Amino acid sequence: MNHDTLQHIDCVTVGSFGKDGVGGSIPLGSTIFHSNPRSPIMIKTGDKIPSVTLKQLTDSGMQDVSTDNVFNGKKVVMFAVPGAFTPTCSAKHLPGFVQHLNDFKSRGVEIACLAVNDPFVMKAWQDAGSAQGITMLADGNGTFTKALGLEMDGTGYGLGTRCQRFALYAENGLVKSIAVEKPGAFEVSSAEAMLRAIDGLKAAA
Repeated sequence: MNHDTLQHIDCVTVGSFGKDGVGGSIPLGSTIFHSNPRSPIMIKTGDKIPSVTLKQLTDSGMQDVSTDNVFNGKKVVMFAVPGAFTPTCSAKHLPGFVQHLNDFKSRGVEIACLAVNDPFVMKAWQDAGSAQGITMLADGNGTFTKALGLEMDGTGYGLGTRCQRFALYAENGLVKSIAVEKPGAFEVSSAEAMLRAIDGLKAAA
């Protein structure tokens, strides 16, 4: 599989706003989509995060991680990628959250990263990206991704079911903001975009 193919599948998602991924603003309390959501049960603002068990490999070994424990009683941004080590994910998406980790912490927000990969790959990607402050969650069977209604069919590229690129912000397990990328874009789910979303929700409260 060549770089161009990876770059394409790395960005096959839906949803759009803004012009450059840095400027612009996120409509408050909104679910941002470009067109034709792929699932009639796609999660939206105001919904509760589904209760699913994910996998996480830590220095202590393999862990079962309930999404209830990830989200309940906390402020959390979860960003999701089509695949660890793929071009946009490694060059832009993960590094942006690593760079702004302290900005999220100062707002009392934890960061989690989701992908339909195995936990060994997610741990290796965390180490390669110096992302120790981010909870790397493996949804190996795509169970959580499907529960969110945000799966992507990558079978044409030999990748099976993957997760669309998106980011959501939740408080105590309830979605306050969600942004899902359009095909080929990296605009609405960046760390900078989510910081603006959080600040906007606080200003409007």
